[in-house]
Amino acid sequence: MAVAGLMLAAVLAVIAVAALALQTRAFAVVPRLGTVEPLPVGPRVSVIVAARDEERHIRTAVAALLAQDYRDVELIVVEDRSTDRTGAILDSMAAKTSRLVVEHVKELPAGWLGKNHALHRGAKRATGDILLFIDGDVVLDRTAIARAIRPIAEDQADHVTVTPLMELPTWPLKAVVAYFLTWGVVVSRSWAVANPRSSAYIGIGAFNMVRATSLAAVGGFTRIRMRPDDDLMLGKLLKAAGARTKLYFAMDLVSVEWYRSIADATRGFRKNSYTVLQYNPIFFAAAVVGTLAQGFLPFIAVWFTNGVTQGLFGVTIAALMAAFARTCIEARLPLWLTLTYPLATLLECGMVVTAVTRTIVAGGIDWRGTFYPLEELKSNRV
Repeated sequence: MAVAGLMLAAVLAVIAVAALALQTRAFAVVPRLGTVEPLPVGPRVSVIVAARDEERHIRTAVAALLAQDYRDVELIVVEDRSTDRTGAILDSMAAKTSRLVVEHVKELPAGWLGKNHALHRGAKRATGDILLFIDGDVVLDRTAIARAIRPIAEDQADHVTVTPLMELPTWPLKAVVAYFLTWGVVVSRSWAVANPRSSAYIGIGAFNMVRATSLAAVGGFTRIRMRPDDDLMLGKLLKAAGARTKLYFAMDLVSVEWYRSIADATRGFRKNSYTVLQYNPIFFAAAVVGTLAQGFLPFIAVWFTNGVTQGLFGVTIAALMAAFARTCIEARLPLWLTLTYPLATLLECGMVVTAVTRTIVAGGIDWRGTFYPLEELKSNRV
């Protein structure tokens, strides 16, 4: 038992220290969009927004897009079967400017997720050489597009995606996001995304800018029509096709209200959790056990062990909390959240377990008023 405990402590310590080192590398290598000089004029950019039931955010989001410094922007908002005032707000705004085009989706075609279909509709209507796909609750700084277009216009990038600042009203949400970001930069191998020889890929729904020709080359959204993780899978398709991706940290230029409470976030996790785990129950079980072993067990075991084993658990805790603290600094979250790391681990696991269990029991996901059968979701492999 003592030997097994020592081996487990050693493995967890190696993983934690490696994760800290890789996170440090990511924050050193991935550039900040705010350091890119704005390009005031260049190829036409078609901004495509999918919006369903976004009455709380859509006016602010669209106003920010209309206020961009970049000179040639076409704005297309696809309102997708909203049950609130989203459509009316958009029509009112469109009546005041010819720069805003609004399309209304009344019926979702079979074999499509709502958002994916809306983005597909918008892309078909777009006239720009560059397409920017963003969510309906994302607010951009007026220089964001002018900065993001430069690596495409001048550095031969085909795809630019950025990490936004997440507006989080409660501390449990802040803790969960800090946990997600801490491991996200490691699991995604964000430091290697820009390397054309690496298989690392990424795509973030808050801001996915891509050449129209590159999107057409991978078949557009038709290949990911039933993927809840459409943003990430778009990045995967582009990278596999040889497109050059640039990832930027943009917390000072792009913001989004993620969710308003843990309950909202738990419901939101139903959309992507099982998809990310490739609809595989073994991966699901392994992910939960591994997460608890890495992020919660050391905080308990350190009090019930001694000697080298206790020291190794201490190293794990120190490395995890150092990584968590660095994330809080980068994401503009309070440093005291570092103390909540084990609780954040439990919250993250609980949300994933709830989301995946509900998906399996229901035989699919119920997302924004539409039910998508699990078998149809599984059939869309990328």
